[in-house]
Amino acid sequence: MDYKNIDTYDYDLDESLIAQTPIKDRDHSKLLIVNKNNGKFIDKKFYDIIDYLHEGDVLVLNNTKVLPSRIIGYKKDTNAKIEVLLLKEIESDLWQCLVRPQKRVKKGTLIKFENDFECEVIDVLNDGITNIKFNYKGIFVEHLNSIGAMPLPPYIHEKLKDNDRYNTVYAKNIGSAAAPTAGLHFTNELLDKIKNKGISILYVTLNVGLGTFRPVTENDITKHDMHSELYEISEDVANKLNEAKEKGNRIICVGTTSLRTLEANIQKYGKFTCTKEETDIFIYPPHEFKSSDALITNFHLPKSTLVMLVSAFSSLDIIKNAYNHAQNSKYKFFSFGDAMFLTNEEVK
Repeated sequence: MDYKNIDTYDYDLDESLIAQTPIKDRDHSKLLIVNKNNGKFIDKKFYDIIDYLHEGDVLVLNNTKVLPSRIIGYKKDTNAKIEVLLLKEIESDLWQCLVRPQKRVKKGTLIKFENDFECEVIDVLNDGITNIKFNYKGIFVEHLNSIGAMPLPPYIHEKLKDNDRYNTVYAKNIGSAAAPTAGLHFTNELLDKIKNKGISILYVTLNVGLGTFRPVTENDITKHDMHSELYEISEDVANKLNEAKEKGNRIICVGTTSLRTLEANIQKYGKFTCTKEETDIFIYPPHEFKSSDALITNFHLPKSTLVMLVSAFSSLDIIKNAYNHAQNSKYKFFSFGDAMFLTNEEVK
């Protein structure tokens, strides 16, 4: 099998299985429990995840928060409509953005959004990426809340009625251009039950940007340019993760972003280390994971870096078999879809 060939990670999907809206009750999504080593699986509901977590386990969640960062403005000179998607803050009020249509802007272009809120194009880069300096009165986040829309992926065509549903219940640190969607299934009540069972819950931050959701276009995936994303691990979290490793307790990541955070950190430093830095880690088969034992994740797009990551975490055959079963069983796919638990324990 050619693990470098993009077509290796392709699969057909019935578009009717792409979830367009969030389920009414977050933890009532379907959950496919899969043994990542032998491929055995069983169908459950997400609230059943607690039965597969044990005292001493460590659950790692990404507490990044998505802003309503898709905003529509107009060029001050021609009134041409410009769409701006904020990706990440480079420095105070200077943001890396995706601009459409990029061909209509150049260095120095001024874009107005509403009274007391406008921006200037500082640099025009490749692939639609544009650096923009915002000028405003008042509070930046309040302007976004006033005029912005949540940056839903292009395969979601329904309007989101409640912006909070594209954030986890534990979202805290502002900075993501997309939600860490595996975490969308958790409720505060479920998290309390997990804690009460003696399971540690730890939070890291990875601000999801182009690196996570940009499509792979190279036939040889090793030539894919992975954009960097900012992540942070506190000293307390690093110490608790190292302690869990020493005791042999399971480290379970909620979402591919949490997994990439831990794996980038331990691969670089040899043990979990307090840091706030960028990572462009790109994980595909074969890869020997040093950070984590199990993974809670959604079902991902064909040919995406995320399908490559979960294939490395388990195996390509097991993932393809699980995805086939999910389709046949009418699981919902992608951001608002159902979940899968790749566990290192026997599935019953």
